[in-house]
Amino acid sequence: MRQAGKVFAVIAVAAWSIAPFLWQAVTSVKPDAELARLPPLLPVGPTLEHYRAVFTGASFLRIIANSAIVASSATLLSLAIGSLAAFGLAKLRVRSRGLILLFVLSASMFPPIATVSPLYLVIRALGLRDTVWALIMTYTTFTLPLTIWVLTNFFRGIPEEIYRASLVDGCTPFRSFVRVMLPLAAPGIATTGILAFIFSWNEFLFALTFTATDASRTIPVAIALFPGLHEVPWGDIAAASVVVTIPLVLLVFLFQRRIIEGLTAGAVKG
Repeated sequence: MRQAGKVFAVIAVAAWSIAPFLWQAVTSVKPDAELARLPPLLPVGPTLEHYRAVFTGASFLRIIANSAIVASSATLLSLAIGSLAAFGLAKLRVRSRGLILLFVLSASMFPPIATVSPLYLVIRALGLRDTVWALIMTYTTFTLPLTIWVLTNFFRGIPEEIYRASLVDGCTPFRSFVRVMLPLAAPGIATTGILAFIFSWNEFLFALTFTATDASRTIPVAIALFPGLHEVPWGDIAAASVVVTIPLVLLVFLFQRRIIEGLTAGAVKG
């Protein structure tokens, strides 16, 4: 009975989590005449017209490319800077490392709505308004605290003897970081990278504030601007939501083993 209860709980949680995506997928293939009717739950005559409408113009492809560039660049920068900082805090002799980590973590405690105005003034003063660089810099700043915090704990979990042995073999600290520590920390880096990418892919407030045209606009803002003055194109919104969710699903499935390794390693090593 206990095993059956666990299985039922897992199925219930999975169904609860996947239900919104399935609802969007069903809505995306419903004809306009069936969108406001229930029943039927499933479309009587499925159609791909909403997907055609989304991809008819070249702007949506440009917006997807913007999101991919912004999310990938912010993730790579966050991992590059954060892994170096985490390695230094975990393995090198650094004074007041606890205070440094507390300061790093405190940078992520400010609500975005409280920082969007001063950040907008800075972005405008730098001449980066309505560019992807404005979003890349902002997202990197907000994903760095999580990256540093998670990877510091992960590097601490790697036995100190391995790092010392690499120094004895002639490695400099940086070479030991590149050749020894990074491969061992791959699960943690993959997990952190996925979290940073998802944040950058889904972020809305800064993207809405710092962009004005399709030249730099990202997917969440573009979907939010779909509704017209007198009509809400629910089918087009659902189709666009399905299209932009699929890359995240594929990314998680592709790195699921690394993610599980990173989470479990962080849980049992200390």
